[in-house]
Amino acid sequence: MQADLVIRALGALAQEHRLATFRLLVQAGAEGMAAGTLAERLGLPASSMSFHLAQLSNAGLVTQRRQSRSIIYAADYAAMGALMAYLTENCCGGASCAPASPSSNERNVA
Repeated sequence: MQADLVIRALGALAQEHRLATFRLLVQAGAEGMAAGTLAERLGLPASSMSFHLAQLSNAGLVTQRRQSRSIIYAADYAAMGALMAYLTENCCGGASCAPASPSSNERNVA
């Protein structure tokens, strides 16, 4: 994956509503969700949802298809996988990675 595509994808996800939208689409699976359903689930006006979906689509993170009168959006799992691979390709400099330690927030919750 090229750095400019990574930057565009991370930029699209660096906003609360777009991140929540992408996470819902990941959970929805290949079937995806209609834009209206996404807006309803996130409590967003349709115009805002359209804007956020356009940003995710332009970043290559979601696909869209027409189904009757609705546009169905789905997470692009290949793009998500490529982004994750790019972010972790040099993980731990080739050495075995240590298990993740709990964040300070998780340690203080007990």
